[in-house]
Formats: sequence, structure tokens, C-alpha cells
Amino acid sequence: MNTEISIEFFPPQTPEGVEKLRSTRAELAKLNPLFFSVTYGAGGSTRERTFNVVKEIAAEGFDAAPHLSCIGSTRDSIREILGEYKAAGIKRIVALRGDLPSGMAETGEFRYANELVEFIRAETGDRFSIEVAAYPEWHPQARSPKDDLEAFVRKVKAGANSAITQYFFNADAYFHFVNEARTQGVTIPIVPGIMPIAGFTKLARFSDACGTDIPRWMRKKFESYGDDTDSIRAFGLDVVTELCERLLDGGAPGLHFYCMNQSALTTEICRRLSKR
Repeated sequence: MNTEISIEFFPPQTPEGVEKLRSTRAELAKLNPLFFSVTYGAGGSTRERTFNVVKEIAAEGFDAAPHLSCIGSTRDSIREILGEYKAAGIKRIVALRGDLPSGMAETGEFRYANELVEFIRAETGDRFSIEVAAYPEWHPQARSPKDDLEAFVRKVKAGANSAITQYFFNADAYFHFVNEARTQGVTIPIVPGIMPIAGFTKLARFSDACGTDIPRWMRKKFESYGDDTDSIRAFGLDVVTELCERLLDGGAPGLHFYCMNQSALTTEICRRLSKR
């Protein structure tokens, strides 16, 4: 497949999860991704586990892109993490605001992701390629679409090289967002985030929480399958593959898969896309 793809993992909590992720990664490595990214818990709660996965990916010869969220963090702690990643040969970082850990009232020394991007650039120059987040259907905490777009533009101007979007199922939302960003002078690649669909109940709950719209026709079709997991999986594969095709045909620069530490669905979607 000629399309550039990247794939996101989360750091496992158990030894069994670590082993499972290794086998998942071995399968997904066959797709020759541009990089594997690794998430980072609220307030740095997964710092060590994230770093361990990142080091393994780098040792296997792949480009690893750790997520780095700044809210609840200090400049000194971020500086220390950047030093660890430099020492490990990491070349790419996904810079995020992140969520405030439960029970914590103070945001720390950073309030927004653009401040983190500025800090990384000030500390390390062009040492890292910086990815930032984008929200085609707007961040759930944004006061308005205009405010959200302005926040995205600030991150880009602070020194981002590329953007990865929240997942979505409405291609028009992505194209509209990209067009609006371009009118604001944004020229960096904006890569659509893709969520393969393994089941509907969890997807619906997760989508409601993060502000992703599941179109009514999709919801009704999924609901009609009840507990028929094979039909849900088959329909999900068709829907997401068609979404990817439309995005690529419309000029999307690549695809970023939220694989949820599973290999089968992402592999199958890419197999179908390779036959285009």
C-alpha cells in the first residue's frame, strides 16, 4: 500500500498485556508504518510504561512517537522527559494538552498544548518532529468552533510539523476542518485519525465522551445487529474502509489508526485499501 500510515498503542498495565502488544506490533509492523505512537496517561501517570514501550519500538528499528501531555506537569519534569527521549534516539513527539488527573485542581505550569510545543522548540530546537491534535468535530471542551480552530492554529504556529485528528465517521467534517485551517494559513499535513470498529457499545460510550458523532444511520444499523458480533465487525469494516477511501480520494495525506492494541481490523482495512 502506497498510503503512509501510522498506528497508536496504549501502554499495557500487565505483563500479559506487554507480551500481547509485542505480538500485535509484530503483525502491524508488516504494514510498514511511518511510526508507532504511544499514549501517555493523565498527569504523566503512565510515564514509565510509555517510555518502556517506546524504547522497545525504537530497539526494533521503528520510529516511535511518544505522546507527551503537559497539563499537571512542570517545566522541569517535561525537560527531564525530553532528555530521556533524546538519549533514547527518539525523533518524534505527539504534543498534547492532556487531561487533568482526577482530584487535581491545578493545571501546573502549562495550560495549553501550544505552550508545550513552544517549550519543546525552545529547549530542543528542531531535534523533534512534533505532532499535534486536531478536532474536525471540535474539542468537547471548546467554547465554539471558532475558538477551537484558533487554538489549533496557535499550536501550528508554535512549531508543529504535522497534525493527527480525533477519530470521526463523517468525512465532510474532516474536509471542512482542513479547508478552514488552510484559510488561516495552516500548511502542515493534517492526518485523519481512524478508529476500526470492534464492537458498538464501547464505541458509542467512548464517542459520546470525546465528542465524536456517530451518524444516525450507522447507530441504527449497529443497534439492529444486537449481539451479533460477526455482523457488527463486518459492517464496521465496510464503513471504515469506505471512509478511508473517501478521505484518501479527497487528498488526505495519510491515515493514523487507533488500533486499541489489536492488529486484525487495522490489517484487514489496509489489505482492502491496497487493492484499490
